[in-house]
Amino acid sequence: MTALKNAVVLVTGANGGLGRAFVAEALQRGAAKVYASARTPREWTDSRVVPLPLDINSPESVAAAAEQAADTTVLINNAGISDGGQPVLTTPIDTVRAVFETNVFAQVAVTQAFAPVLAGNGGGAIVNLHSALSWLALGTYSATKAAFWSFSNALRVELLGQGTHVLGAHLGYTDTPMIARLDVPKEDPRDIVAAIFDGLEAGEPEVLADDTSRRVKQALSGPLSALYPQLQAAAS
Repeated sequence: MTALKNAVVLVTGANGGLGRAFVAEALQRGAAKVYASARTPREWTDSRVVPLPLDINSPESVAAAAEQAADTTVLINNAGISDGGQPVLTTPIDTVRAVFETNVFAQVAVTQAFAPVLAGNGGGAIVNLHSALSWLALGTYSATKAAFWSFSNALRVELLGQGTHVLGAHLGYTDTPMIARLDVPKEDPRDIVAAIFDGLEAGEPEVLADDTSRRVKQALSGPLSALYPQLQAAAS
């Protein structure tokens, strides 16, 4: 179990909707300090929040952040980008690479940099933000979430020896700037973050933060047509 009370939390992508919710909820649960990181960090009024410049795609920036935030006990890998929902066949390959660079390789790089930091501070925890789309393929973005989910499963086992807990968090559409253009029902970021932190404090390895993620994961045990009804229509 990982308590947020007196923890030192680092949130990547802290300027966004989920990022801001992570910062606020960590403080609400008694975190001693929260590093709110972004390429261009915003200002915060709470003295417990430390704005931290961090470009997760820059090895130099990641190394500098790990040095500056050397007291971190909980790392939240929240930063990410979308490809705009383009079909795979018409997405420029450079765009595919760019989304993988941010949503997969940069996440692993940040984790590699902060794993020794967490070990030195007693083990701590890592929260990796996935998606219901980790299990439902809808273009490049979902492919990156599936890859990151697989990395989380590997890292969870690898980090057992140093006492670092890894939690993978899955969620459906949430009311954040990334999906503001989509006219779909959306979850409240505060509810999603509360569910994730509840799971973290309970020692869960994975959190399905809403009905959408629970429904999609349950469908994995069924035929592919349960997730992709187009297949059933094509076969009939």
